[in-house]
Amino acid sequence: MSTDQHLDVPGLQQRLREFAAARDWGQYHTPKNLVAALSVEASELLEIFQWLTPEQAAAVMEEPARAHRVEDEVADVLAYLLQFCSVLGVDPLAALAAKIERNEHRFPAGATPPLDGV
Repeated sequence: MSTDQHLDVPGLQQRLREFAAARDWGQYHTPKNLVAALSVEASELLEIFQWLTPEQAAAVMEEPARAHRVEDEVADVLAYLLQFCSVLGVDPLAALAAKIERNEHRFPAGATPPLDGV
């Protein structure tokens, strides 16, 4: 399969379901397990940047070995997020669009950022 096929959310979710089904992994793909795996993979992405200066972090993709690690961890994070959404019936793009809209109302342009970190 060429890399440009199934480059939409439903297509990628289907490929992930088929991959898991072929290995009988579906039994392990509970919401709790998938969100735990997502957290682990996000931590592995964070680990790449853990001790970098802001300047080093901004240039991380210039180093081929690190760039490859970043891309792999991004893929792992996205794969688990898509599987999690698939299991729970969440449309991730609709959820993101709704969240952006709420944030546009909650945090109008030009307003002072909230101090409570929300």
